Amino acid sequence: MPDDRPVTLYCFAHAGAGVDCFRRWPAAAGAGVEIVPLALPGRGSRRHEARVTGRDGLLGAFLDVFPRRRADQGPFALYGHSLGALVAYTLARVLADQGRPAPAFVGLGAAPSPHEAPALVNAADAPADRLLRLLADLGLLPASAATAPGGVWHRAVLPVLRDDLRLAAALRAAAVDPSTGGPLEVPLLVLGGADDPVVPSEALAGWRRFSTAPVALRMVAGDHFFVRERQTPRIVGRACRVARRLASQTPPPARTTVRNSR
Repeated sequence: MPDDRPVTLYCFAHAGAGVDCFRRWPAAAGAGVEIVPLALPGRGSRRHEARVTGRDGLLGAFLDVFPRRRADQGPFALYGHSLGALVAYTLARVLADQGRPAPAFVGLGAAPSPHEAPALVNAADAPADRLLRLLADLGLLPASAATAPGGVWHRAVLPVLRDDLRLAAALRAAAVDPSTGGPLEVPLLVLGGADDPVVPSEALAGWRRFSTAPVALRMVAGDHFFVRERQTPRIVGRACRVARRLASQTPPPARTTVRNSR
């Protein structure tokens, strides 16, 4: 794996969001890293596509992005924030199951391990007043939404958020199902926000069960949305450069087992 090829870092955002949270990442991640944010269907450049709420729909939306042969692309890594962490884990799991090139590492931010049960896990179909109250209690309700009931946020963002919560529940269930989940064979970089009211630090440690490779856990400054802080892309960018250096020194392991990804 030549040293001069940049690491492509595919990034996935939190629930209810597009990829604008990664706008500053290219400058902050540093040299040797190419940031490629990937929007879920139904938002941003994919706003005219139907939103996905299950694992099969997610795979149909993203699997073609990734190489089938290592020679087709240089090194790559995945970073997902909150819901995006479940997306990143799921895609890495399926790439391995299909015997395709694996990411150098998977970054998981602001997400409890799949065995944990976050407060929002069953809230997708809750009445609007209960869901909004829960979001407010967790510090996830924008001030504009709280002061303007029935406004743009309620009409445009809340339906997306509900579908994203459905997707998160489906991906969590698949992650703990032995036929579709289980540990990866790549390193994990697990990031938590020091002031995150949604995901306490103890909820992150469970990710150690989801990789047979080293798992690094780092706490960073910020609340649940620390993806917007400059420290986060700096940490992930540094991990990309370390992974590229290590990969250039060690040939990729042979993969002999292919599981059914569906």
